[in-house]
Amino acid sequence: MVTLVRSRFVAPLFERELEARAARLRLVVTDVDGVLTDGGVYYSGDGEELKRFSVRDGMGIETAFLTRERSPIVERRAEKLGLRLCYLGVADKRAALPRLMADAGVEPDQIGYIGDDVNDSEIIEAVAEQGLVGAPLDAVPVVLRAAHYRCVRPGGYGAFRDFADWILDLRERARRRQSAAETANVVKKGGRRWRARIYS
Repeated sequence: MVTLVRSRFVAPLFERELEARAARLRLVVTDVDGVLTDGGVYYSGDGEELKRFSVRDGMGIETAFLTRERSPIVERRAEKLGLRLCYLGVADKRAALPRLMADAGVEPDQIGYIGDDVNDSEIIEAVAEQGLVGAPLDAVPVVLRAAHYRCVRPGGYGAFRDFADWILDLRERARRRQSAAETANVVKKGGRRWRARIYS
């Protein structure tokens, strides 16, 4: 039996804070079923389990898989993507977070997470404090309420890529803002030097 957990409401962040968090981010951790797949499991006549992955989700940001499932299919997908971090059979994802961060060499403010179901609620709440969290379009309501970003695509149909693109866009905006600030600072300092020459 699954008990629904009422996740603490995650307050929306201002644009500059989202940009700052994206600029620091080094790793995105993802659930598998319901994010990288559509949540369905297909069986052949011989009882072979099959999962459908979107090829759009194979690009973007350094990624780690974190799933309750113990599936050789997920292992093969991780190998195909060249992932160095793939955690299978994890019942308590929040409890696994310190080990995952140690393995990846990242701090709490350098991590993102995307999940879709109630078993993702606690890790989403933990990551949301300093990192960035997302949810596929078809995630359960408690997860959608907790996410910083609600994907425009459902799980298995490019939701992860949508989340990754959002992060990359925030990073680019942060870079442009920083560049503009540095340019304005140089112009301002140059103006002061010019005035100093005039009045000296």
